[in-house]
Amino acid sequence: MQEIIHQLEKKRDLAKLGGGEKRIEAQHAKGKLTARERIEVLLDENSFEEWDIFVEHRCNDFGMEQKTIPGDGVVIGYGTINGRLVFVYSQDFTVFGGSLSEAHAEKICKVMDHAMKVGAPVIGISDSGGARIQEGVASLGGYAEVFQRNVMASGVVPQISLIMGPCAGGAVYSPAITDFIFMVEDSSYMFVTGPEVVKTVTHESVTAEDLGGAATHTSRSGVADLAFENDIEALMMTRRFFNFLPSNNKEGPPRRHTADAQARAESSLDTLVPDNPNQPYDMKELITKLVDEEDFFELQPDYAKNIITGFARMEGKTVGIVANQPMVLAGCLDINSSIKGGRFVRFCDAFNIPIVTLVDVPGFMPGTAQEYGGIIRHGAKLLYAYAECTVPKITVITRKAYGGAYDVMASKHLRGDVNLAWPSAEIAVMGPKGAVEIIFREEAKDPEKLEQRTEEYRTKFANPFVASRRGYIDDVISPRDTRQRICRSLAMLAEKDLINPWKKHGNIPL
Repeated sequence: MQEIIHQLEKKRDLAKLGGGEKRIEAQHAKGKLTARERIEVLLDENSFEEWDIFVEHRCNDFGMEQKTIPGDGVVIGYGTINGRLVFVYSQDFTVFGGSLSEAHAEKICKVMDHAMKVGAPVIGISDSGGARIQEGVASLGGYAEVFQRNVMASGVVPQISLIMGPCAGGAVYSPAITDFIFMVEDSSYMFVTGPEVVKTVTHESVTAEDLGGAATHTSRSGVADLAFENDIEALMMTRRFFNFLPSNNKEGPPRRHTADAQARAESSLDTLVPDNPNQPYDMKELITKLVDEEDFFELQPDYAKNIITGFARMEGKTVGIVANQPMVLAGCLDINSSIKGGRFVRFCDAFNIPIVTLVDVPGFMPGTAQEYGGIIRHGAKLLYAYAECTVPKITVITRKAYGGAYDVMASKHLRGDVNLAWPSAEIAVMGPKGAVEIIFREEAKDPEKLEQRTEEYRTKFANPFVASRRGYIDDVISPRDTRQRICRSLAMLAEKDLINPWKKHGNIPL
């Protein structure tokens, strides 16, 4: 028996070497960790239980029967992050370039199936050259099996993708279906077709980095949520991010102890909004001063900067934050911000995370580029997401809430539970000057009369009290008390139970 155990350990040690010492050294030379090293950093110490370490491919074509490596290019299993169960797979670039074979795909599907059974998140680490060409359609079928599970797991357990190397061709669609994508600067990229194919077909010359690098996807395409400097930072920040998420759609958001008092007043907020309605201010300052211990985990900070999304805690419990940013495009909603906000709201709704919406929006972005790009359809995505959403929704209007954008940003009319406003709030169909130029078209030609009518309109309509009289605003509050009012509202809504009419699914304007 001892000899058998000894042989087992030798086989296990050999399997853990993956493609061998030379390829491991090559991986390290690129500044990248190996598949198992990444798992060690990501998970709690000694918590990882590996499965299928001895699995090998079954391909007999092109001499592949002579090239078998245990594990077949992906490490799978489960462990814990801060004591909470998580399933993980990590592609091993040292084995056949991390390419996906039928057996490789079956391993990934196994952890995803188990994650669904027990209700635990899945974290996938991508570092792969793509499909195993020698296996042909079997490899393509493997991708489709993974995609199907991504779709079935969507809204059931959180799915996080870490792109830590190449991810090209059909492989990109698995991360695209998952909830969050994190990348590593200068060593990871995603694209459907590579630079060579692009040059052949469209005659464009572009580098892999410009085509699908971390900077491209976090600032231009919006495909990725965040980019980190190296593997270690990406993995450690994923551990921090994981703490905000529930394990599945049947649980409430996680809670952790905080010494930050519910009733903490923040007097500096009384002067946050400038007297000049056209002067911007930083909405992130408001967010950090409202949430527990100024701890805000922002998502997509470099994409569609006119809207802010991310997670924080109020009285120790996770909340999703959606906020217009007056510092960028005056906080207008456009195509990209609508898509960004809508997807985030839907994630929060799927996983029972209350949403706090901070509103300062002068409207939707005008212009031919927006209209031709489909702002009507894309703007409706954010509207749809808020209207469909059943989790607690608390809205605070800090300044402007004009036109259709007022409706869209979690208004009372879209089943907002608690809608508050600061005294500086301006809730109207449009800005005072524009309204006066339409209502008093003739008088508006006289600058003095225009100013007089504008001030008259501002006094009558551009304030929170007209909406308050109709019950569209539950209360007008002092800015310094905002944290306390939000915390109390969240406590009141803790047992909220709202069920949408039965349907197979809605038809969101994709």
